[in-house]
Amino acid sequence: MHVTFENPFLLLLLLLLPCFYYCRRKVTGRFLPKLVWIPKRSRLLHSALLYRIVIFALGVVALAAPVAYSAKFPSHREGVAIVLALDTSGSMRESGFAKGSESKFTLLQRVAGDFIRKRSGDNIGIVAFGTFAFAASPISYDTEGVRTLLDLLEVEIAGKNTAIGDAIAQSVRMLKRSKAKEKINVLVTDGKNNSGTVSVRAAVEMAKKEVIKIYSIGLGDAKSYDAALLKRIASESGGKMFGASDIADLKKVYATIDGLLPSPLRSHHYRNPRPLFLYPLFLAIVLLFRYHYKRVRAA
Repeated sequence: MHVTFENPFLLLLLLLLPCFYYCRRKVTGRFLPKLVWIPKRSRLLHSALLYRIVIFALGVVALAAPVAYSAKFPSHREGVAIVLALDTSGSMRESGFAKGSESKFTLLQRVAGDFIRKRSGDNIGIVAFGTFAFAASPISYDTEGVRTLLDLLEVEIAGKNTAIGDAIAQSVRMLKRSKAKEKINVLVTDGKNNSGTVSVRAAVEMAKKEVIKIYSIGLGDAKSYDAALLKRIASESGGKMFGASDIADLKKVYATIDGLLPSPLRSHHYRNPRPLFLYPLFLAIVLLFRYHYKRVRAA
């Protein structure tokens, strides 16, 4: 179990505690012929001061919102960071590897979803690209959330064309912010680069500078995509190029990439929060009633 505070800055209010003692209003001394009752009165004053200090401290702790986390999840700062750059151009609507079968994009979604599930614990994000590229899912260890966003993608969501350079550049921008020890870009396309604002060469240089390996996958008929370009992208970045002419090939390719990626031990952080503010709040209320009761009796 791990305990933390949602509003830790409010704990600075505890620095005011000494003021309860030193900032009290000074009482003018009086000459009294009989001092028998003073010790009891002094005890009451000290008791009241202690009540006020404890009640204030408990109230501050409650406001700081303590939370207990009980379940462990992998830390997003360790392990492998992966961005899947998926082609959503118009040609991905065509029937997948067999006549009358589901579209290439539907099959890609399914296989990529299985890959994400197997890499549970790693940091994974998604880039969708067509005429332009955009981050469809930020890099996250929440693989269930990433898979949900993957399922929401559609063909031509980023336009009809194929901007491979933009896809790599967007992937690099996302991976650059990751603190993972190893950064991977898995690029899948069924076409040739014919759009975008960033050249493939410039995008690959960006990846090399950030030590990002690119695994490129050509989808469908080898004549439909630029195999030479995909090989160059992979080799220059330290990755590998694959071709997938049918659904079985695509599954094998993702399985191979999964085997190539390390799965190191990862640090953990805690989830499943349980609010604890009610405990100090309840105790403060009980003490407040008791303090009020003692004052009424002493009056």
